[in-house]
Amino acid sequence: MSEPLALTGAPDEPSATGSVRALPSPAVAPARRRALTEALAAWALAGPAVFFLLALFFLPVIGVLVIALTDWQFGALTLAFVGLANFREVFADDGFRASLVNTIVYVLIVVPGTLVFGLLIALLIESGKSCRSFYRAIHFLPFMATLTAMAVAWEALLHPTIGLVNQTLAAIGLPTANWLRDENTALPVLAVIGIWQNLGYAMVLFLAGLKSIPQDLYDAADIDGADLWLDRFRTVTLPLLGPVSMFVVIVVALRAFESFDTVKVLTQGGPGHASEMLLYTLYRESFEYLRTGYGAAVAVVFLAIVVTLTLAQARLMDRKVHYQ
Repeated sequence: MSEPLALTGAPDEPSATGSVRALPSPAVAPARRRALTEALAAWALAGPAVFFLLALFFLPVIGVLVIALTDWQFGALTLAFVGLANFREVFADDGFRASLVNTIVYVLIVVPGTLVFGLLIALLIESGKSCRSFYRAIHFLPFMATLTAMAVAWEALLHPTIGLVNQTLAAIGLPTANWLRDENTALPVLAVIGIWQNLGYAMVLFLAGLKSIPQDLYDAADIDGADLWLDRFRTVTLPLLGPVSMFVVIVVALRAFESFDTVKVLTQGGPGHASEMLLYTLYRESFEYLRTGYGAAVAVVFLAIVVTLTLAQARLMDRKVHYQ
């Protein structure tokens, strides 16, 4: 006679209604404990970062948004809820519109200029045979230096009478100008300084990208007939630098939107509103005129513009980027 088959697992248990209910498998409890342990470990590792992200970013943004809905002035002990009045005033303000246009023009000059000249200098350094470290350090120095100190140096160079720029132009017979006090030149001069400041950062990133391109691709391009440097650059170098280029564009654009030091030191937004940009408008309204509620509304609009343009820029560029 054959022996009865042994049952695996726990036996079924009758429920209160008379139906049979299967007991959980003994292996389920350790699996649940392991999942709980992993979740707790994950939160223990991510918890400090989440806390500081909330404390240093989201909570201040919420605080600024709340202040933007009030008429609070810096130092006042009382405030009143005014709704969207500050935002309506922002969009009706000619000074804000001028600073917004100036900021966009500044970004449109600084970002392409930094991208083109940073890549050009990186190509020249990479193609050189000696003193590469020296040239990298020289071009990266403006990015590391304190911009306020550099702005003072630029102010001396651009002085209308004793500045080196005007003296050099006069010596070769070219017209001079009061570069920082002329409404036609103030903003372009600030943009040139912005390109100069970000040039070394873009150069270092492009150098890293150039070193990551395999030599085999250039050899294959030679075999296919792309033996001129321009053909090699167009078919190999430029497509493979796509991820680096996208990163440089986004970071430099953010830095350009946040430009403040040069405006404060060199032009104070003048002449008129010719060189005033959004961050300087925010600073002036909040800390010089003490219109904190209005300044908070400017900050909210500024943040919304930067986030929107950054996301749109990343989405558009990502479609054209080739990842290895």
